[in-house]
Amino acid sequence: MRVRAHTVGVCPACGHGQVLDPPEDPGAIYGEAYFEGGADDGYAAYGATEPVLRREFRRSLARLRRHVPGGRLVEIGCAYGVFLDEARASFDVVGIEISRAAAARAQARGLDVVCGAADPRVLAARGPFDAAVLLDVIEHLADPSGVLRALARILRPGAAVMLTTGDFGSILARAAGRRWRLMTPPQHLHFFTRTSLGAALARAELRIVSVRRPTKLVPVALAAYQLARVAGPAAPLARRLARRVPSGAGVPVNLFDTVEVIATRA
Repeated sequence: MRVRAHTVGVCPACGHGQVLDPPEDPGAIYGEAYFEGGADDGYAAYGATEPVLRREFRRSLARLRRHVPGGRLVEIGCAYGVFLDEARASFDVVGIEISRAAAARAQARGLDVVCGAADPRVLAARGPFDAAVLLDVIEHLADPSGVLRALARILRPGAAVMLTTGDFGSILARAAGRRWRLMTPPQHLHFFTRTSLGAALARAELRIVSVRRPTKLVPVALAAYQLARVAGPAAPLARRLARRVPSGAGVPVNLFDTVEVIATRA
């Protein structure tokens, strides 16, 4: 199917979707504008919503620590380093971030963050790890299965991987089709179903131990900003209004079209 001038192929067996004509330089998408209100599919003001993000990340961290209480942790796609900042009370943390602007913000916190792609060389240089986190990131990767396999190779036995992503097989996604809220190429390149995500983890020899449809605490400013995408001619006005929403306000959201998976290395 065609979505925003891109072709998305869908596997008839597992329902997985993939952008067949990805951008040559995915990293170029994620400049400061992406995080600070200058991109339709980005964030309204990522930095200003940190208090809300922290509250949500604390809950994610608590669930991860039920499976691995400490050790060395890597976050792929760490953005401004808010999750890592929370996690370093329990873990020795490392981040990998493709955006130069975001990586610089994370490094300014004193975090060990590598600017670049999560390729095997970068992962091996910082590993081994006891925990890995990919929060709403795997769908952005050009080769998610390759990253999972490279990651699994430098995980210690018993290590845990937590990831969240959209569920392309959910009722909402199937009903919305090409208009699904997470169908946003060229930012999102892969659209996982629970079947295709399970297969990718299995190929990396990672065993799923927890699957849930999480209720997330979402910054109201972000929700309003992204809703502006469907406002048609009123979108510019809607985005301006979204930027005026108090940055510290958060709202619990669950549309049952995302999934959180925790998997362990045998």
